[in-house]
Amino acid sequence: MSTTLANKNRSLVLEAFDTLFNQRNYEKAAAYWSPGYIQHSAYIAPGREGLFELAKGLPPSARYENAVAVSQGDYVILHGRFSGTGLRRNWIVADVVLMKDGILIEHWDVIQDEATESESKSGRPMFKGSFAPDAPTAIAEGVTL
Repeated sequence: MSTTLANKNRSLVLEAFDTLFNQRNYEKAAAYWSPGYIQHSAYIAPGREGLFELAKGLPPSARYENAVAVSQGDYVILHGRFSGTGLRRNWIVADVVLMKDGILIEHWDVIQDEATESESKSGRPMFKGSFAPDAPTAIAEGVTL
């Protein structure tokens, strides 16, 4: 597989995540995800519809921020942060996406609550170069992930 294909796939996955989770443009996002999309996440209902319903249920404040995106052939791995979701903590997520012909066809993830500075045994942040703010005490209602 060529470096060009890997670079193209990485760019497409980053565009897809931004379109779905930040722009909330569901019509445009549908072009990135296969109708037969396979979801392996324990937090998301099956298929493209499950993913889109999750995104539609997030509050307007929800954001996806990427720190690292690597690609080899048809696989893309992202290290990102989901914030503003209404949950008690931001999520730090490693997403693994399988592409075929420029379309996202399969997804796996590893999700962890973001630690604050006082909780970090290593003394280092989990995402980029800064710690998450102290966790809020209230959880927004109606958000289920």
